[in-house]
Amino acid sequence: MPAYTIETTYTLPIFRHGTYIADTPEAACKAALSDDNWESSKKDYDSSGEIHVTGIWEGDNAAYAGSPINIPSQFEESVQRRARHFEILLGLLKMLFHDVQAVRSPSGDWLAKSSWAIARGEAILAKAADPIEAPDTPKPSHVLARLEEERVRSAIAAVLEVDRDFDGLSPVSVSDAEIQSACVSIVTAMDLSDAVSNAEFHAAMAAIRAAYNRLHPG
Repeated sequence: MPAYTIETTYTLPIFRHGTYIADTPEAACKAALSDDNWESSKKDYDSSGEIHVTGIWEGDNAAYAGSPINIPSQFEESVQRRARHFEILLGLLKMLFHDVQAVRSPSGDWLAKSSWAIARGEAILAKAADPIEAPDTPKPSHVLARLEEERVRSAIAAVLEVDRDFDGLSPVSVSDAEIQSACVSIVTAMDLSDAVSNAEFHAAMAAIRAAYNRLHPG
């Protein structure tokens, strides 16, 4: 039967009391956060976090001696699982919001991801393992840039302020329909494939460096 070295951790809050003279509670909070004097700090054992697994290695007394084993999600710290899940839920909400703005039905990708996210949220509350993501669920995509019509209108005002070729034309003379049509035309005609490929390459390199640093700490 194999042996495993397990690292378990619990978070112990450290607190201090300090008095700060400030005009508002917000200013006092900022002063407290920037105060680096912790000589009066105390440990709050009554508010310590749950015990959770932070490392697994195969072998006896093998901590940090080799490549760590992935920690089953149900043994991670619940507060961290919830924090990471918040980012997923926020991303799904943004996708839905963009669909609503565009007056279109939610995509199949959104529905599949939402179903999985609901199951994962329930697993986190139950301190159970994450559900297995459906193999046919498309991987998430990321918006590299957005053409905002409001920013286009601001650009129109800036151009008309200095370009004498359009004397007599005011920003309000340009209709919303003309701006929307122009945005659709630019998005359709402009080729950003080189910029996207360059961004994908930089993302690949960043992911490789992150993986290398994780597997080769120090």
